[in-house]
Amino acid sequence: MPALNLDTDQDRIAEHVNRPGTLFVACLCAEWCGTCRDYRAAFDALADRHPEVCFAWIDIENHADRFDDLDVENFPTILIEDAVTTRFFGTVLPQAAIVERMLADLTALPGVTGAPKLRPALAVA
Repeated sequence: MPALNLDTDQDRIAEHVNRPGTLFVACLCAEWCGTCRDYRAAFDALADRHPEVCFAWIDIENHADRFDDLDVENFPTILIEDAVTTRFFGTVLPQAAIVERMLADLTALPGVTGAPKLRPALAVA
């Protein structure tokens, strides 16, 4: 299944993030960004390979009211979080293999102190 899109799959995302054991991976992007548009197919393919993880595509400019305190400086920005902590939050090269390596070795990722969590903004349907 391709990544869920906050524009069209808000209820399904809320359902997934409300499950405590669900790992959540979001690509924070903007529709006007050509790099993001090019990365979308690779991100969807990554989601297909990891059905146990909730992948979401979030156009942060369409949802600025929900994520007003989120500091995204460049695209694509990836956020990986579980129910307890943010595992990664930062800009990555638009290559799915980078996120795939992170998922393969989550224990190598330190918690990011002070990083935002998206779950509170997404859990409300």
